[in-house]
Amino acid sequence: MELSTEHELLSVVDEQDRVVEQRARGEIHKLGLRHRAVHVLIFDLDSRIFLQQRSRYKDVNPGLWDSSAAGHVDAGETYDQCVVRELKEELGVVLDKPPRQLFKLPPMARTGMEFCQVYRLDHCGPFELNREEISQARWYSSDEIDDWVIRQIGLTETFCVIWQALIRKGGV
Repeated sequence: MELSTEHELLSVVDEQDRVVEQRARGEIHKLGLRHRAVHVLIFDLDSRIFLQQRSRYKDVNPGLWDSSAAGHVDAGETYDQCVVRELKEELGVVLDKPPRQLFKLPPMARTGMEFCQVYRLDHCGPFELNREEISQARWYSSDEIDDWVIRQIGLTETFCVIWQALIRKGGV
């Protein structure tokens, strides 16, 4: 029962993140074209981070642990519109404005050629997990994540890149 996202329409972008055309998600991934995604890091009052384990039915990185919420920016959608949509779809978090932007990663092979706009949200839950997309989720300390990223087992490569960038930029 693999989730069908092959025909989602996404924007292909140039090296400056300007839209050049629209194509199906599957084609973009197959050809390794630059496109856009959002990632949200949710922290609680104890500075723990909420991570999700991707459903085993996902076509990319099934069963791996990832950012609190993440997703592709649909064609015609902005990063900010996408992050609000993804938080609602994946975790049931309804926001009237996007969370704080932290940084944007350039596309690279390790991130699947995605420009990744990373956001931070301070939120203690509760969350309503979308069970089609998320197997489970839980809170982790920064030390646990640091150790996990060093071992790079069970995490998406994109999350590892994001975590390393967060640490370089001043940490949690």
